[in-house]
Amino acid sequence: MTPDDIVATLRSAGCVFAEDEAALLIDAAAGPAELAAMVSDRVAGRPLEYIVGWVAFGGLRIHVIDGVFVPRSRTRLLATQASELITGGATFVEMCCGAAAVAATASARAPNARIVACDIDPVATDCARRNLPDAEVFTGDLFDALPDALRGQVDVIAANAPYVPTAAIATMPREAREYEPAFTLDGGPDGLDIARRIVAGAPDWLRSRGHLVIETSTRQAEALCASMVQTGFDARTITDDENGGTVAVGTLP
Repeated sequence: MTPDDIVATLRSAGCVFAEDEAALLIDAAAGPAELAAMVSDRVAGRPLEYIVGWVAFGGLRIHVIDGVFVPRSRTRLLATQASELITGGATFVEMCCGAAAVAATASARAPNARIVACDIDPVATDCARRNLPDAEVFTGDLFDALPDALRGQVDVIAANAPYVPTAAIATMPREAREYEPAFTLDGGPDGLDIARRIVAGAPDWLRSRGHLVIETSTRQAEALCASMVQTGFDARTITDDENGGTVAVGTLP
């Protein structure tokens, strides 16, 4: 297949950025046979990131594998805002880390920080370890995954917890619905079930003046901030109109 053939094939399959995707597939393929298989996978709907094995994220190349949530561009706001709160040798924790794109960003921006990541899915934490070779990665359900010695010692907690309302999953793009595990998307009836659990547990793990940063949607931000305030945080919302990102930031007294 020529590059033009690949672009035409991808465009006919509905790939909006066919030229860019074709270039990535051509670069990743070891030969014509592998390239043809990759194009066939993409036409069938398999996410490009799974096919090439990585996703670009804020200047980093994040390794991803099948079954792990693919970091979105909007999550760069979470990564940036959380990283900016790190000072010196602070301790940073990414919860629901998936491939750990946020923790990898924090590690790159704050090389003296202690970086910790955790996720309930062992497939995700295996992937995260590839992206965080010098960090600590744990498998378990939210705070249950963390070593008890971290209790009261964390400076920043960041989380891109699943926040899609259960009923809305059916309206998501096919790539997400068919290839990403539902538990990486489903946030319960209003999308905030897991986020509320993180808010409720965070004060036991954060230092005084510690920060909690959670990705959310503009529709959910008010309710999430209210939950933070009820738990004892000062809370605010930050949005990025360019990439569509929204985060709720809570700070303990």
